[in-house]
Amino acid sequence: MKRAGILNRHLAGALAGLGHGDEVLVCDAGMPIPDGPRVVDLAFRAGVPSFAEVLDGLLAELVVEGATAAAEIREANPAAAALLDAGLPALDLVPHARLKELSARARLVVRTGEARPYANVLLRCGVFF
Repeated sequence: MKRAGILNRHLAGALAGLGHGDEVLVCDAGMPIPDGPRVVDLAFRAGVPSFAEVLDGLLAELVVEGATAAAEIREANPAAAALLDAGLPALDLVPHARLKELSARARLVVRTGEARPYANVLLRCGVFF
């Protein structure tokens, strides 16, 4: 049994299979999930687990070289915007409709129980060397 880190076996296994350039969509409970990517649905109740909790756990396990989020996050969800600004190396902002289009190329989707608007980010995996 793992001692620390992400304990969810489906999520831990999916993360282990990612490579350089692969994308992971971390999304709120309302984000439409595209057909195709592997989905690990962590949503339990509204707000549980939160976007912040899941993003924090993922950033502790992944090398992230860039990220994309909806520009609307700045006005509609300043707390989530601040979280992204603080935790990500390079953040691109696009219209929400464009983020939904881009999410179709994600290799993995991690759905949270977040119930605040625009708490979605597409992470681009980097390498540790």
